[in-house]
Amino acid sequence: MQLNTMEDFQRDITYRLLKQEDGTARLTALMKDRFHDVEVTVVVNAESLEIVSADAEFRRSPTTDCCNVSRRLEGLIGFVIGKGLNKKVVEVLGGGEGCGNVRNLLLGLLPLALNLKASAGIYDEREMLDMIHEKLMGSCAGYQNPVPKR
Repeated sequence: MQLNTMEDFQRDITYRLLKQEDGTARLTALMKDRFHDVEVTVVVNAESLEIVSADAEFRRSPTTDCCNVSRRLEGLIGFVIGKGLNKKVVEVLGGGEGCGNVRNLLLGLLPLALNLKASAGIYDEREMLDMIHEKLMGSCAGYQNPVPKR
């Protein structure tokens, strides 16, 4: 049986967070598939989690218009990562001038900054995971609030 390019498709996504000496953190998302080679880079203040810069580089994309979404990322500058993140990303990257792929990359990437802040100064991995759990409690299924005892 012969398969078309979407019937045999693979997409690879990689996220990276690197704290830098200047007090910022560089968050990078890479997406590669048959049609895309995209790198999204966001720089945040590591203490406040305010977005300082955001950019997308389209090395390969289905159309030449895809890269137009890069200028919309400016709408994230000044936003502090935390409550309202999903709404803000959808606001900036939704609709006909947005990009679902970049939106999804950011929604997977930006929460890593919360982990960075929650684990600041901790080098023991178990202690780090416990601290992340404590500080992010109630923010997702992995960090549930304790059940009150009766």
